[in-house]
This record gives sequence, structure tokens and C-alpha cells, in this order.
Amino acid sequence: MNRVNELAEEQIIHDNPNQGVIEPDKEISATLGMDEISNAPTGNVMTDGNDQEQNNNEQPVDGSSQAVSVPEKLIDQVIGQDHAVEVIRKAATQRRHVMMIGTPGTGKSMLAKAMAELLPKEEMQDILAYPNSDDQNEPVIRTVKSGRGKEIVTAHKNEAKKKIQFRNTLIMILMIGIIGYAFITYQWLMGIIAAAFIFMALRYATPREEQMVPKLLVSNDKTSTAPFVDATGTHAGALLGDVRHDPFQSGGLETPSHDRVEAGAIHRAHKGVLFIDEINTLGLPSQQSLLTAMQEGEFSITGQSERSSGAMVRTEPVPCDFVMVAAGNLDAVEGMHPALRSRIRGNGYEIYMEDTMPDTSENREKFIRFIAQEIKNDGMIPHFDRSAIDEVLHEAKRRSNRKGYLTLKLRDMGGLIRVAGDLARQESAKLTTRRHVIEAKNTARSIEDQISAQMIRRTREYELAVVEGTEIGRVNGLAVMGSDAGSVLPIMAAITPAQGDGGEIIATGLLKEIAQESIKNVGAILKRFTGKDIRNIDIHIQFIGTYQGVEGDSASVTVATAAISALESIPVRQDIAMTGSLSVRGDVLPVGGVTYKIEAAARAGIRKVLIPKANLGDVLIEDEFITSIEIIPVERIDEVLKIALVPDNHELFLDKLKSIAWSTTHKILNSDLPAPRTVI
Repeated sequence: MNRVNELAEEQIIHDNPNQGVIEPDKEISATLGMDEISNAPTGNVMTDGNDQEQNNNEQPVDGSSQAVSVPEKLIDQVIGQDHAVEVIRKAATQRRHVMMIGTPGTGKSMLAKAMAELLPKEEMQDILAYPNSDDQNEPVIRTVKSGRGKEIVTAHKNEAKKKIQFRNTLIMILMIGIIGYAFITYQWLMGIIAAAFIFMALRYATPREEQMVPKLLVSNDKTSTAPFVDATGTHAGALLGDVRHDPFQSGGLETPSHDRVEAGAIHRAHKGVLFIDEINTLGLPSQQSLLTAMQEGEFSITGQSERSSGAMVRTEPVPCDFVMVAAGNLDAVEGMHPALRSRIRGNGYEIYMEDTMPDTSENREKFIRFIAQEIKNDGMIPHFDRSAIDEVLHEAKRRSNRKGYLTLKLRDMGGLIRVAGDLARQESAKLTTRRHVIEAKNTARSIEDQISAQMIRRTREYELAVVEGTEIGRVNGLAVMGSDAGSVLPIMAAITPAQGDGGEIIATGLLKEIAQESIKNVGAILKRFTGKDIRNIDIHIQFIGTYQGVEGDSASVTVATAAISALESIPVRQDIAMTGSLSVRGDVLPVGGVTYKIEAAARAGIRKVLIPKANLGDVLIEDEFITSIEIIPVERIDEVLKIALVPDNHELFLDKLKSIAWSTTHKILNSDLPAPRTVI
């Protein structure tokens, strides 16, 4: 049995002595009530939506997603966000604002749409803009019952049309009379000139009836529920409303001010939900105006550009009594206007979205329901049989990066489901099987994963990746690109005489803040485990090929091993890669993305990987890598050094490590502790 599987099983049994290990297939069988797994038969390809609907109406196959019922309400389709669902229900009842912060793809927009369905039923309104006879630059705003707006505008247009027809008829009769009189008196030229003059005078001197027709700014005649308006990424005019520029501002060709007014998202969300994702991308002036609209429940529309003639127009206050749902990543909080966030907290709720949920039978049922929801929403792909469902759940466990959890990054999982369904549909299969899901994982690889694979190929072509033999001061580290792609990160160390008053650790490779701090922590490890005075030397650390920069502290173990190897002139095994954070006391701490890091090492041809022991339960590598790599969990830096370094005298080296660590502690504490003995 593979080493990682044995250790993981021992750890599970140790943590849960009364609980056995459940096989994924057997657990799914219990969930769906099936005793055996079978591949689905194939049939004719579905060429349009009618064929898909016919396929969905066929007798459901036991154990497939076709047998799973999908709730009608959006709020009931949300999985793994129990706290968020509870808060959204309360906020909808009381019409409170909500801010949701969390990882992309965890269901923030879906919860916002669900809130619009849950808002209490209110009388919807249409909003109209009328010309103002007293001040044409201040259009009058009126609200009417939903559906009445179109009727009023239509009635005004019909009335204006009648007046225009009557006026044109009178002008035509007058023109004919003048021209006829000119022909009778043989004053043709004077008659034509007189007719043209009178026509122009009447045409531009009489009032234009179409200018008096009101403009329908917001129409809710077809809205049965509260409106939901997604204002993500909108500029100030689209969010707050705008007044169009008029190039013809005089001479009878101008467009009336009220007809150039355009409602913003805040006005179209009146009595409904205004959703803004990435709230921090809004400029501070827009956030301030948004705050005013939230406080007052109304906001006047004016031109957003100072160079436009619309800047002279400012309507009466336009109703905008909306419930705002703001969303974003964790950094969105830093970019928000303090007063806007205070408004949300004072009259609403803040929610942090979960990105994983426990891997229980109940949650697996919910995840299977999510698969059925995605298939139903797509409307074109075939349902999944139980073997495909098993594989999707297996991938959900892998992507959680946590022991005993399922990922809630459902947008990414939905993409995998659709790609697998497309492959099945291309083969004319009635049901999607496990093989389709496995092929989809390779087809739908992220950009980071594809870049990582390309980098591994190129480093091997140019012999930058060393996976055999030993070298001094060179260690194969591991890193994660994006959220689901691992890569091999070679790190080199060299020792030089200090050029200044004191020695220092110099790290290159576009290291960011956390990575730089982790390098400083390595200095304490070097002093403790080498016993050397490093005040007169510089330790150079180079991260190879990190053109996009390095962030995080998961390379601490690698840096320490490379530096100790260079200081002691002891070779490092190149068939070993490692990852792990390092405390100043030498403890190897857990890191993220261990599964993807191990798979990247296996692709590069590395045979052994050292990982933090605390991460052992998080490992869930693909079957193709199980036999090609050995996973060794470690808890202390001295364990790493014992495995990775290749000294001339191994036992003497171990004694030196222990004696140096003891003597350093003894010197610091000034105590009479006995020296530890080496036990082989």
C-alpha cells in the first residue's frame, strides 16, 4: 500500500476509533439507494432543446442525477451557505442591506437574486419625467402605479399626434390657398416666396407638441417580483443616472431636457434589490452618491460630464428605495468608503462566505442536487450516472484542499460539469459517465495548470530541473499557481563574505511581503542548527524562474535546507522536493495546495516529497501518480535535514545537529540541561 494511504488511514482511525473508513462509492450508494454501479447506455445525440426536454421526461435512471428533484426557489438551491441563507431570509423580511465577502464562485450573486424573490410584496411603481414650464433644466418627476406609465405616455403621444396632424392640415390648406391665388393673379414667384415664408414661420413659431410628451424612466409593467438590478462594473452614469448631451441646443432643433434624462441602476432597482459585486472598484465619489441614495431613498439625476450640456440639467429627486447587496473579495473591505460600510453595518448584515463544507452524507446529497441543478439550468447536456457523480464528488474533495471537506467554489465545479456533459453529448451518450468527467478534468484545465505543465516541460528541456543525484545549496521546492496548479520551484543558496558591517540574508526572485518575512525567520533556524556565527557572511537565496513573483511562506523549509546545505557544504538529494512553512523554533507548519504540489513534483519526475504532517489528511492525488511518488510527512526541520541531506558521516551529522541545538538552548537559558542522546 502507498505510504500516504497507510499514514492517512492510521490518522483517521486514531482520530475516530469508533468510525470506519467509508469508500466513496459505497457512501454514494447509501445516499442514492443503489447497490451497484453500472455504466449508462448510449443513444442518439440530442440536437436541440426539444430533444433534451424529451430526454428529461423519460423514465429516470436509478442513481442518476435525473432522479434528483430541483427546488423551484433560488434560496433553496443554495448549498453549503446555511448562515448566509438564514441572514438573507431575515434581511429580505426586514428590507436590510447586506454585504457578502468571500472567494469568487461561492454563490454571492445567486443569494442576491434569491433575495429579490423573498422581498415582501409591494405595489410596484413606474417613474415618469415631465417637462417643467417654469425651469426647463429641472424636469418634474412623478410616480404612478405599475403599468400606468406606458398608458400615460401612449395617451400623450396619441394626443400630440392628433395636434400635429391638425396643424399640418391647416398649413397645407393655407399653402394651397396662397399658391392658388398666385396662379390666378399671375404672381407665381411672389406666391411661392410667400408660401415658403409662412410655412417656415408656422413650422418653427408654433409649439412642438412632441416636446410635451413625458418620458418613461422606469417601467415595471411586466414585473411580478421585486426587480433585481446587477450594477457590477457600471460607471457613474449607468449607476446614478445621466442626462445625454444635446448638440443642437437652440434654433428649434434642441431635444427637451426631460427627454434626455436616463435613469440609473439605483432608480431601476426601486422597491427591489441593487447588486454590486466588487464594490471596491467603484470610485469614492460614486460610493458617496450611493450612500446618499441609500439614506434618502431618492436621488436627483444630473449630467455626469462637466463638458456636456446635460450637466446643466438636474431633475427633481427620483425615488430609489432599494435594498443593496454588496459583494467582493476580502480586499474589497479595504477599498470601501468607511461611511458606506458603516451604513450597511448600521442597517444590515455582513456575511463571510464559506468556501468548503464538511464531507457528510447530508452535504453529499446537497452536492448531488447541485449537479442536477447545473444540468437543468444548462438545458442541453445529458444527466450524470452514479459513476460520474462519484468522480465529481471526488474532485470536489480534491479542490477543497482540506481533510474531510467538499469545495464550495461551485462556479468552477459547474464548469467541469458542463464540459463533461458536452463530451457525453458529442458521443451521443444518454448519460454522462465517469470517463467523461475524467476527460473533462484534462480538457477544462485552468490557465495556471497549463502554464505549470509548460514550465515543467521547458525546465526539463533546458536541464533547469534536476531530479537526480546530489548538489550543494540546491533544493527542489514546490509552489501553487492560482488555486489548482502546482509547480516545481528550485531554490539555490550560496555563501559569500559580508560586504558591509554585518552579514545578511539576501533573497532574489520578486519576493513579496510575506515571502520576505519568511526569509527573515530562516535566520533564526540557521543560527540554531549550524552553530556558526553568520555575522561575517552573506547568505544569498535565489528563487529560480519566479517571473511573476513569490508570495507566502510555504518555501521556508526549502530555503532553510538550501542555506544549511551551503553553510555546511553538505549535498542535497535532488530526487526529493519539499514544501512547508517553518516556525522560528523549527516546527514544520501546514500549508495550502499540497495535493497540486505533489502532482507537479510527480510530473517533473521527482520520487519523494516532504510535506507537513498536519497536511497528510489533505492529500488526495490522482490515481496515475500514486505509484510514482512517495509522500513523507515531517514535523521538524531536523527530520527534513536527516532525509534530504547526504553527509559523509550520517551518524556524526545527526549527533552534531542535536548537540548544536542543545548547546544553543543551554547557552540562551544558562541552565544545566543534560545533552540529548542520539537514538538510532
